[in-house]
Formats: sequence, C-alpha cells, structure tokens
Amino acid sequence: MNKTLKNISAQLKKNPKMYKILKNIFKKCFSKGITILGKGIMLQIATDKGKVLKLIESLYPIRSELELIRFGSKADGGYLIPNDLEGIEACFSPGVEQVSEFELDCLKYGMKVFMADKSVKKPNLNISEDKYNFIKKFVGCTNNDDFITIDNWVKSSNISDSSDLLLQMDIEGDEYNSLINMSDTLIKRFRIIIIEFHSLQDLWNRHYFKLNKTVFDKILQTHICVHIHPNNHDVISTTFGVEIPRVAEFTFIRKDRIKIKNYETCFPHSLDNDNSANNKSISLPKNWYKSK
Repeated sequence: MNKTLKNISAQLKKNPKMYKILKNIFKKCFSKGITILGKGIMLQIATDKGKVLKLIESLYPIRSELELIRFGSKADGGYLIPNDLEGIEACFSPGVEQVSEFELDCLKYGMKVFMADKSVKKPNLNISEDKYNFIKKFVGCTNNDDFITIDNWVKSSNISDSSDLLLQMDIEGDEYNSLINMSDTLIKRFRIIIIEFHSLQDLWNRHYFKLNKTVFDKILQTHICVHIHPNNHDVISTTFGVEIPRVAEFTFIRKDRIKIKNYETCFPHSLDNDNSANNKSISLPKNWYKSK
C-alpha cells in the first residue's frame, strides 16, 4: 500500500461507520475480481471461476500414439510437435524473430516455408532467399499495405488448394484477431498448429475471456491439444487460487490424425527447455493438465 492509500485509510478509520461501509464494499468487489491497470485501479466483476476452470480443462493435453519431437532451437523459438510430418506441403510462420531454426527444420523435412512480419527487413536465415518466401506484412484480420489475413496469405502462396499445412504463430497478442478471422476451411488444412498465446492472465477479464474462449473453441472443433509449455520470459499469475501462465506455447494436432487419446499426466516433457536462460524456470501448473 503506498503512502497515499495509507493516508486515506488513516482518515477513514477516524470515521468508523464510513470505514465499515467502505470495507464491506471493497470486500465484495475483491471477492468478484479486481484488475489493476497502470498506476490506477479499475474494479470490475471477474469472469466466473468455474468458467475459467472449464476452459482450462478443455485444453488438457492428451498423449497419443504419436511421439513429440522438438523442432527449432533448444531455447526460445523451439517447439514440441507430433511426429506426423510426412505429406505436409508447407509451413506458414507469421512472426519473425532473431531465431528461425524452426523454419530451417521445416525446410529440412521438405516443406515449403512462408514467413510474414512487417517489423523486420527479412528473416534471419543464412540461406538463399529462393529457398523460402517472405512478405513484409503483419498477419491480422484485414488486408491492406501493412496487414494480410491468413486466408489471403495462403491463397496467394501458389500451393495446392487441398494439401495439409503446418501453422507456427508467435505474433505478440495479435493471434486472437488473426485466428478468429480464419475460415473453417483453412483451419482444417493445418494438420499441426503451434501458437504462442499471450496475456492469458486476463482470462479473468470477462470481455477478454469471451474472445479467448471463442478462439480456443474454434481450434478445438477440429484439433486437440497435445502439449503446453509456459514461456519463462514471463511468470505464472495466481488469482482466486488458479495458476495461469501469462504466456504459453500450445501445440494442437488435427483430430483425424490420431486414434489414442489419453491425458498427459507428466510435465514438463523431457524435451522442454526454458525460453530464457536468464529467467527463473517455470513449469506448467498442475491445474492445466490431468495430474495423477
């Protein structure tokens, strides 16, 4: 509590009746939820805890007959994916960082690689530019000089209109608008989907929860989660006793690719590594998977 709040509290205690009234009001508000924005405080009704837990439960990773392998770097930019890559024509990878080892691994498996990012001049790939395709645009929910939708991007990429694809997305929070705008026809073409979801602690915000749930429900119509890895560039947030990683990498596989669907009960996976060696290690909280 800062000095100003202490002074306000001291003044209120001089008026016991008013202090009691305000204390009860704040107690009720805090039991419903509180969101802190910058230097100010905004009180709001939080998402029902049961709804948050039900959404998390729908994302419990499953263990199938397909082993998980690691693609990309040993740290940030590396992801666990099902070993079911044969026949995937292309990888679409919006969001280009300093590390592009994931895309290099896709090239080694014979996939065509398509990358997009307005914030960089070109990908950090020490290979001939004719080996991959790059557009200097952000992936989003509209089409203009700066943005392109995933559907338009795929349509303009001169690939088969029926082949299986792979999506690896890390676009710093824009994943929600991009995914909700994607057609059902296209999402079914992505055999494997890897997405880094941001600001998951805001599930307690009812408006954010609605958007987040809509996106996850859209993916879960055709895909199932097989792995979650919290990014230790950020931390675990705890609200109402529920632990939520602020940023986490999710791996999904299309449902028709697997037959065995048992819950995964052990985390972290042996191939999981910290995204940052400079930050404290974090593990997936137990309320995010079917613990033993």
